[in-house]
Amino acid sequence: MSIAIIDYGSGNLRSAEKAFARCAPHRTVHVTCDPDTIATADHIVLPGVGAFGDCADGLRAIDGLQAALDARVTRDGRPFLGICVGMQLMCATGTERGRHEGLAWVAGSVDALDVASPHKVPHMGWNGLNLRGEHCVLDGLDGENFYFVHGYAAHPEDPAMIAAEADYGGPFVASLARDNMIGTQFHPEKSQAAGLKLIENFVNWKP
Repeated sequence: MSIAIIDYGSGNLRSAEKAFARCAPHRTVHVTCDPDTIATADHIVLPGVGAFGDCADGLRAIDGLQAALDARVTRDGRPFLGICVGMQLMCATGTERGRHEGLAWVAGSVDALDVASPHKVPHMGWNGLNLRGEHCVLDGLDGENFYFVHGYAAHPEDPAMIAAEADYGGPFVASLARDNMIGTQFHPEKSQAAGLKLIENFVNWKP
């Protein structure tokens, strides 16, 4: 059994690798951009740090990477976790520094975080999770605190895809989910015990 953490020049790869290795000691964790490795991975993780457009460009700059992700996630139905901008890339478009195309696995856009005064953007810090339904990857985590760093938020066309929200001068999407895919705006690899619990839930997920 293997876990592929996608290396496309954006993401907190070392922390993610350590967290997944800790939660899945009997699985092989690959930090990779190799399409052949992704094609055989049992679980796929897409981290992301920075601007939406830069991350989208970085992903598409690697020959065969997007095709491998599309095939393994949407065709083969392997469990997928997008982290921070990795979750945002699940959406069709992002509007940070212009309009950019995402993976379009979720209809919707990623737009500037709209917060009430005196809250500042970007949002950096800990916030409690408010679950919008039941999802096994988020099981036992309602109300738990997770670490966020972001200035943009996802707006899916179908609100049923909102798995969890958090509040920072108003509610925003903290997690998106559909079928075999789930994304978190927060960083589970930086969220201590609650983050490790989420990662453990994900590596045991069999959608």
